[in-house]
Amino acid sequence: MMGMMMHRPLRIIDILAHAAEITPQEGIVSVTPEGLHRYTYPDALARAAQLAHALVAQGIVQGDRIATLAWNSHRHFELYFAISGMGAVCHTINPRLSDEQLIYILNHADDRILFLEPEFAPRIASLADQIPAEMTCILLSDTPDQTDTETDITVYETLLSGQPTQYDWPDLPEDTAAALCYTSGTTGVPKGALFSQRSTVLHAMMVPLSQTSSFRAGRRAMPIVPLFHANSWGLPYTAPLMGMTLVMPGAALDGASLWSLMEAEQVYSAWGVPTVWAGLLAEIERRGRPPAGFTDMVVGGAAMPHSLSVAYENHGISVSRCWGMTEMSPVGGRGTPSPDIATLDLDARLAIQTNAGQRCFGVDFKLIGDGGRIVPHDGHSTGELHVRGNTVISGYYNNPSATAAALDAEGWFATGDIASVDPQGRLAIHDRTKDLVKSGGEWISSIDLEDIATAHPGIDSCAVIAVPHPKWDERPVLVAIAATDTPPDLATIQAHMAPHLAKWQLPDDVIYVDTLPLTATGKVSKLALRQQFTDYLLPDLR
Repeated sequence: MMGMMMHRPLRIIDILAHAAEITPQEGIVSVTPEGLHRYTYPDALARAAQLAHALVAQGIVQGDRIATLAWNSHRHFELYFAISGMGAVCHTINPRLSDEQLIYILNHADDRILFLEPEFAPRIASLADQIPAEMTCILLSDTPDQTDTETDITVYETLLSGQPTQYDWPDLPEDTAAALCYTSGTTGVPKGALFSQRSTVLHAMMVPLSQTSSFRAGRRAMPIVPLFHANSWGLPYTAPLMGMTLVMPGAALDGASLWSLMEAEQVYSAWGVPTVWAGLLAEIERRGRPPAGFTDMVVGGAAMPHSLSVAYENHGISVSRCWGMTEMSPVGGRGTPSPDIATLDLDARLAIQTNAGQRCFGVDFKLIGDGGRIVPHDGHSTGELHVRGNTVISGYYNNPSATAAALDAEGWFATGDIASVDPQGRLAIHDRTKDLVKSGGEWISSIDLEDIATAHPGIDSCAVIAVPHPKWDERPVLVAIAATDTPPDLATIQAHMAPHLAKWQLPDDVIYVDTLPLTATGKVSKLALRQQFTDYLLPDLR
């Protein structure tokens, strides 16, 4: 028998409408090239309505893809809600991608409009003959003269000017496409994850249920993670839903800029990647204290060095790690300390809460080992992690071959992560399948080696890659940036790592470099390192 309940489709625009009604005093503080901009959620809803009217006037219809090439700002927030609210697809693009990737993505998505920061206009102009000819470009600005390109280009504020501040948002089917994010393409061409109205709203409700420390009505949340990186981990939806003001930092993500903005705006919770936290810690130590009111920090994108977590905890800031993927909307696991670990000492507690976290409600985990066997969730057995849930993609946008490779026969998504899961759903990521080192038939986790190596005071940051070996197949090599004028030699590094590893797991060499290559999302590119050291010979082979 069917339940006798109403069925209302889940709509993204209802999140902003709810925030405007229930917490009208909250809103967005935004760093823009014109200065600091402040307004409330009712203001944001009115401007989203103006933008929706303007898009209709531009000929946009439901299902059209509309691209953004933009930093974290109030205008980017308006684009999120207006585009999906009217039934079109908000396609966020990472400006750190190569020209080749940018051209591929714009053409693959067949974007109708591109909203872009003025600073990116010259780059787009230089690619004009390789991107969709019919695509309109609109500058995210209030004046047209901030670019060297032709001045007849449309400007965002002019587009909105004079449009009505009310819009009759359509009752869309909840499986209507709403947002499109492409993975950074570390293997092959970038692949598109197409989120629905339903999956996005469920994700917005699911994350605060799990990441309980971060959400307090009336407090301020800062998404340092870009809005073009997996929808800023959902914060543009979760923060207004939970009655929090968003503080958008714009383009300046250096430690000094962030510290000053967080101090001035009393940011309570901030979300970002480890490289950002390293920069902010340097500024905290320079000033002798953290920004006032800052007590909740969420890490994602990569594992946080233990020493960095300890330093923040010692400053009274709770550190937790969210784990996920673009393909998961993106949060799948969270590290908010649960009551059962609150009494543990700092090291033991951090080992749990800065791991990949416990699975969120609505996300299921499955581990698959050699030969397709199911691996038990016992906390130490490892296999490739597969996930499923209402916020996990069922395929890549217009890419059947990538879809076939990513989903198993039961429809679970294969993450490419080698992981273990404990009986309480706590996830530990041991490596990416392609970053493991296979030595003499045994697997070595590059992540484990990196974590131990960075604990040495002479190592600033590092990456472990596999290099060929005629006897052992592959051996690990440490590529590192030194933290001291006289870098520690291989014997010193091996002695430091030896208590934590078997002898055969220790790196066979250490190579010091000035910089480590990064992917477009700020992670160390193992692919680029492997290419860089293709012809490298280990010491015992020279």
